[in-house]
Amino acid sequence: MINFLLLKRNLNDMTKRFLLYFLILLSNGIFAQPVSVQADYNAMGDCLFSAYNNTKVPIFLNINLADLENTVFTEPLPYVKKLDPGYNSLFTLQRDPDADVPRFNYEMKVFRSNPLAEVDLKFPYLIPFAAGKTAEVFLVQNIDGFWGQEGLESWYATGFSTKNGEDVYACRNGIITEIVGTKRSGEATGWYNTWTNSITLLQDDGTLICYHNVTDSGNKLKVGEKVYAGQWIGKIANNAKTLVVLIWNDSLFSKSPRFVIPQFIIGEGDQEVLIVKKEYKVVHPIDVLGLEMSSKEKRKILSKQK
Repeated sequence: MINFLLLKRNLNDMTKRFLLYFLILLSNGIFAQPVSVQADYNAMGDCLFSAYNNTKVPIFLNINLADLENTVFTEPLPYVKKLDPGYNSLFTLQRDPDADVPRFNYEMKVFRSNPLAEVDLKFPYLIPFAAGKTAEVFLVQNIDGFWGQEGLESWYATGFSTKNGEDVYACRNGIITEIVGTKRSGEATGWYNTWTNSITLLQDDGTLICYHNVTDSGNKLKVGEKVYAGQWIGKIANNAKTLVVLIWNDSLFSKSPRFVIPQFIIGEGDQEVLIVKKEYKVVHPIDVLGLEMSSKEKRKILSKQK
């Protein structure tokens, strides 16, 4: 026979301890992004984990549980969950019916990209200019300022020679996570990189893409807005003569990000890693534009371009 009065008192004590521990973690700055995580106990003593993403864009939460008592963690490991803005249900630690409430230790980390992203290295990216234009590739020799004062041992970027005021288009679908003009503001812990005149998107595969030397003229874009491949995203900034594109994602096992060497569409059905000092004719094939669109999105967006 379960002593429900004792169980209720144990649940209340556990909830208080959990909330206190969470507040201590928060005050120590362990959470780099405003994510609230909560563990609630139901009448049977199961522990239900949930999270609230207070930002306008998706972010990724990693939870590492250890020293489990009176329960078993059945989720795939390592546990990483994409958090959409707002409320997110996580997982349940089911109570052993013949034991006390679940007890455990845990660590939490928040990432701006998917630290377990499965990257398709052959995905066809669009050259980020208007269809019909000619793009010339140059060798990017450094990305100073991208990662603050810390140097990166390994990185990759694609550079295009251009002129100020030229229109820039999205290489791939994504959600706008950051729009930065000539100056940065706000807490540095919330920045996606340290570049100014940049637009950053979270792509569908969990990687991030940053367009450097781009401005959102007319403030037409909003953080949290979905952008489609081939959609206008801005213009080359004043006094800028290059566009630099970086694609990367966080790593669960390293402080340094992992960079992607993309392949770009160079013709109908043809793609390659772009060659320095070579000129390419920009094409926006319909089949590539619709690769990551739903049927509804294709009818709404692509029908206008046929």
